[in-house]
Formats: sequence, structure tokens, C-alpha cells
Amino acid sequence: MEFNELKLKPGLLRGIADRGYKEMTAVQEQTLAQTLLGRDVAVQSQTGTGKTAAFLITLFERRFRDSASIRKKALIIVPTRELAVQIEKEARLLNRHLGYAIGSFYGGVGYASQLAFLKKGLDIVIGTPGRLLDLGERGHLKLKDFGILVIDEADRLFDMGFLPDIKKILQRMPPRIARQNMLFSATMSRLSRKIAIEHLNRPVFIEVTPERLTVDTILQELYHVKSHIKMNLMLGILKAQAPQNALIFTNMRHSAFRLSKKLQSNGFRSQHLTGDLPQSRRLKIIDDFMAGKFALLVATDVAARGLHIDSLEMVINYDLPQDCENYVHRIGRTARAGNSGKAISLASEGTADHLEAIESFIGMKIPVQTADIDLFATDRSLESSSREGFRNHGLKNNRGNFSARNNHKRKVRPEGSFRRFDKHKSQ
Repeated sequence: MEFNELKLKPGLLRGIADRGYKEMTAVQEQTLAQTLLGRDVAVQSQTGTGKTAAFLITLFERRFRDSASIRKKALIIVPTRELAVQIEKEARLLNRHLGYAIGSFYGGVGYASQLAFLKKGLDIVIGTPGRLLDLGERGHLKLKDFGILVIDEADRLFDMGFLPDIKKILQRMPPRIARQNMLFSATMSRLSRKIAIEHLNRPVFIEVTPERLTVDTILQELYHVKSHIKMNLMLGILKAQAPQNALIFTNMRHSAFRLSKKLQSNGFRSQHLTGDLPQSRRLKIIDDFMAGKFALLVATDVAARGLHIDSLEMVINYDLPQDCENYVHRIGRTARAGNSGKAISLASEGTADHLEAIESFIGMKIPVQTADIDLFATDRSLESSSREGFRNHGLKNNRGNFSARNNHKRKVRPEGSFRRFDKHKSQ
């Protein structure tokens, strides 16, 4: 079904066309069939299915259809600042011919600019629970004025401990029967379903299965490789396939840092994205990656949650995830907005045990590829590290110059240029 069959406001249809959207995805068609009639929905859908456009189109169209006397603002609650920024960008693109006022609010930035923005008046507010609740308690954000509510990535919100904040926000809003509510979650857990029943008004439950996403739209490949030559294989794959951009996942944040540095030493433009980076730095990295200023982004699951890139060509699981659902989330970063994509996974001694659970979850065996010797590339970061280690461990002779005369007695670590990290440090 095409969007122009919905008889939406002309300005909204123009915005949809500007985004290149024509055919509705399954989640868009099923969601809009309910929400445009004013019904509440609880939707299970993975990232990359078009759910953001589904609820944004609902917000814009519902505000247009409501009379001025009952027209109310829309509130979108999200788990991360990155997701708030991404949704705001998408909303502004769809809003090009409508003229609604949109703003996003999250921690890590000063209050002055956000308060000034609020004073101008907003039609759609996007934010993280902590900042929204803080603004509400200070009297800057009147939650009673909001008649439409979207809870996006509900499973992540609950996993991150935001449920108490969300409940406080809902208590300050109009009763559930006096507002339209939409909840979106990658998995409809028992908690997500319970929240939907308690805080939504007789919601229609909609499910788009993750298996359909992973199988139909993404080319998946799996390589079994020893951990000590895994870097060589990934370098060879990158050089052979030369993707315009790729998102590379690791399980630990210190691994993301070190892997990005190794890629740089091998001539690739690369940055790392982890949860411990300052917020301003994280946003800058994401903006630069989306703008094509560097080709490879190495990230952990926590940092990449909410990262939406329509033209991402490849996802590489340098480490297989411990959580099978994270596999679906990771590879769902590619093949978005009708594009094709590729997901390559490297299974080594440390993570191969997770493979059985992943394949059981997605309902298929990931096609195994054989890596010929020619596919392995030299890791030049080891050469630079060895040279650095040689300089660091060299002995001074009597003239004060470095000498390697007795250096053979010292063991030069292959990663001498990197700071040591606690191996159990998490994301």
C-alpha cells in the first residue's frame, strides 16, 4: 500500500515524498490503520522497519485533523540522547511543508538554550525521561498539555531503569483515556505488555517478527576464525569488499577503542563510539559518520542503540554478541529504508558459544564462508606497535642514545602503544 492512498494532509504527503517514501512497510501499514483513527497501539517491531515514520506521520496528521480548540501537543519518550536527536531530524524532514514546532531535550547540555526553546512554544517534544521529568518538576514543561504520547524503544527504557521516571511522567499527564498512546518495543516482554495494558487505553497489539527482517533484507555471512588472526581477516574483508561505510560491533568498550586505533594504523578512517565518551563527543562522532567524514565506526551495543543510518552498507560483528536479541538489533542497522545490506560475523574462541542461541533466535543457520589465505591481510598496527615498544624498552648507552644492544632480553609486547585496560571493564 502506498502513502498517497491514506489521504493525508498535502503538506505531509510532500514531506513523505521528499524522504523518498512511497510504499509503506508492514509496521507502517498496520500501525497507521489504527492510529489515524485515534486508537492506541502497542507495537513490537525492530529498528529499521519504519516505525519512527509511522508514529511521526500519526502525530502530524492527528494535529491537523483535530480542531484548534482540542488540539494538544505530542510527547515522545526515548531511552537515549542519540535517539532523541535522530527522531528530531526525521521529524524536521517530514515537517518541511507543515510548520510545526519541534524540539528535543536530554541531559548533558545546559538548561538555558532548552528553556528558551520551550518558551517559544512547541507542538512536538522529544526527550529522555530524566530531563523531561526534571523540566516538568521545575514547572518549565507542562505535561498536562500533552494529548498524544509515544514511548519508543520501551524495552531499552525499562532495561536502563527508567520505568519509575516514566510512571512519574504519566502521572503528570492527562489520564490515558484523555490522550492517544503509542508504545513501540523491539521485544514485547511481559513487562512491556503489562505497561501497555496499564497505561494505554485498550491498545491494539501489533507484531512484526524479527525473523522476517534478518532473513529477507540482509545478506548474512559467518566466518570461523582463530582470535589471533581475526583482525587480519577483517582487514582482508574490508579491503576486498571496500564498503562505503560500515558499523563494527565489539562487546567491550576497551576493545572498541583498540580496534579503531588498529584500523587507523592500517589506513582506514575510523572512530570509536562507547558509552563512557562525553555526550558532545558522541553526537559529533555520529554526525561525522552520517556525513561520510570517516568510513568505519567501531561501537558497543550500548552506544549504538538508537543509531539510525539509512545508507549503512555493512555491519560487522567483530565479536558475536552474548545476547541473541542484540544480534538482530545490530544487523538491523543496515538494510534500512528499502536498501539492501550485508552483515558479516566473525566467530572465534571467545564468542563462538553464542552462535547456537543466535541461530535459534533468528530461525536459520547463518551461511558459513571459507576464508582463503589470500583473504587475510597484514595488520600494520603490529608493526607500529612493535616499533613503539622497541623505542620504549630500548636501553640508553653511555652517550644517552637509545641502543638495542641488550633489548633482546626484554619482551616487547605487540600492543605496546596502547594503554592497559581492565579486562573485565564493561560497556
